[in-house]
Amino acid sequence: MAKELLSGNEAIARGAYEAGITFASAYPGTPSTEILENIIRYKDVIHAQWGANEKTAMEEALGASFTGARALVAMKHVGLNVAADPLFSASYIGATGALVIISADDPGMHSSQNEQDNRHYAVAAKMPVLEPADSQEARDMVLEAVKISETFDTPVLIRMTTRTCHSRSAVELGERQTPPEPEYKSDFLKRNLLPGNARKRHVAVEERLKKLALFSDTFSHNIISKGKERIGVLASGVSYQYGREVFPDAWFLKLALPYPFPVNLFRRFADLVDKIYVLEENDPIIETFARLATPQKEIIGKNVFPLLGEMSQDTIRASLGLKDMTPRHDGATVPGRPPSLCAGCPHTAFFYNLGVLKVQSRGDIGCYTLGALRPLSAMDTCVDMGASITVLLGIEKALEKAGKTIKQVAVIGDSTFFHSGITGLVDVIYNHGKSTVVILDNSITAMTGHQENPGSGKTLMGQEARRIDIAKLVRDGLGLEHTYEVDGYDVKAIRELLKRELLREEPSVIVIRRPCVLLYRKAKWSPMSVDKEKCTSCKVCLRLGCPAISSDSDDKSLINEALCTGCGVCAQVCAFKAISFADDKGPHINSVSLESFLTGGQQ
Repeated sequence: MAKELLSGNEAIARGAYEAGITFASAYPGTPSTEILENIIRYKDVIHAQWGANEKTAMEEALGASFTGARALVAMKHVGLNVAADPLFSASYIGATGALVIISADDPGMHSSQNEQDNRHYAVAAKMPVLEPADSQEARDMVLEAVKISETFDTPVLIRMTTRTCHSRSAVELGERQTPPEPEYKSDFLKRNLLPGNARKRHVAVEERLKKLALFSDTFSHNIISKGKERIGVLASGVSYQYGREVFPDAWFLKLALPYPFPVNLFRRFADLVDKIYVLEENDPIIETFARLATPQKEIIGKNVFPLLGEMSQDTIRASLGLKDMTPRHDGATVPGRPPSLCAGCPHTAFFYNLGVLKVQSRGDIGCYTLGALRPLSAMDTCVDMGASITVLLGIEKALEKAGKTIKQVAVIGDSTFFHSGITGLVDVIYNHGKSTVVILDNSITAMTGHQENPGSGKTLMGQEARRIDIAKLVRDGLGLEHTYEVDGYDVKAIRELLKRELLREEPSVIVIRRPCVLLYRKAKWSPMSVDKEKCTSCKVCLRLGCPAISSDSDDKSLINEALCTGCGVCAQVCAFKAISFADDKGPHINSVSLESFLTGGQQ
């Protein structure tokens, strides 16, 4: 068989193809995004789509499973919180066609607000969880998940992590299995979870769990490897790879199916060694089961190894006193280089205006969350997807009860608004909110790498789609009269609109529209330039946080022409007219209208 070097996400996509998956859905979120982006390589045989959020994606995959089709749904770990309601129902309902759920956890929080361990969901929902250790296993586990799902009538969770998602290793490829022909057949007792039906389904879930526990003892990917010493290592996921390097002579029990825990297999393993090290990222899931299975055995787990962050060879060695992890350099002396909005980002002018007006903002999840960082420092809270609007309303009502008020707005991106902002805005309107919601519409899901959304006009499969106009949705659909649109590059217009709406005693929405600057990948822009004679070194332009603007040796502002897109925002904030277009007739990003972009006229 042929081999390819694949990332874990690419291997999941390949496994979906080979396993006969015919429907795949997801909401983009690092580190899982590339799974669906690679599945569309097989769009001739797999229908793939972005859901408005993880809950809708889960329900759509469940619906596909009802027809007997094999379905896969993917999301990052916190996305499973959004999809938890249908997840637990799916466990009771079971799987007519295979239902494979990919959860990409993020130990170390590289791009997430927490590092929750989603194996807990498998335990709580009483469904099996598979945990690949490399790309080959990522491919293999999708095929195994399909078998388990259809054999035991259960959804199957595959827990990926940042390292297994993004690391690359050789994968042996196979042929595609012939999927079953989809056909919907009514099954009221299974799929309609009225309490009377659900009680019976709960009995079936408990019986299924007993069978899965026996299966886990004989699962071919739960493997005991012989060692030279009477030291044992129990490991799952990528931690297994690290353990092999740190303990080359130890016995190993590698668990690819950690739940249900293979009690009998583990007890046989425990009899072969004197003590056992447990290596797993985040919470002590398998460690807890191991201690219950052999309470008399010496087990070394999270009492020594860290609960927080990613596991690695060095952290294992350091935990055992085998390596000094003291930094060789004092981090306090290294200049900070925090992430920033891109040069020409259409969100910059808005965040700059918040600072000028001294307005607090309730933030949300997206690339615009970078507006919280210096020098913009324009976002006070960020909780979860959609929380900007609802947190704002809660603050407003609590202060209102005490006869107080503050200047605040909610800020949310277009994709996040479709994901979970609409319901929050309904709450604002319904409960007589008075605050302003600002929706930053850049025509794409930018933070995770430019995925299509209901406002972008295209589907994941590349098909033209009806573009949902946010302003019309709010004004005509929700009946919010005070809904306004403004150009993201018009500093003055944004400021005046914010000042006016902050005084309004009714709810209002401002949609700030401009496509993400990175959508114009092939364009060569004419940059801005600084007239050194006019520049007073006031540093106002530096408050934009634009990575194209810095200072030269004379403390005058300096624009990096290689980065500048000619958005003109810096020229608008310069009171001394020291900044202008280097070429008035050259191509500047702010000269391309939104309408031109949306109708295909982008460069």
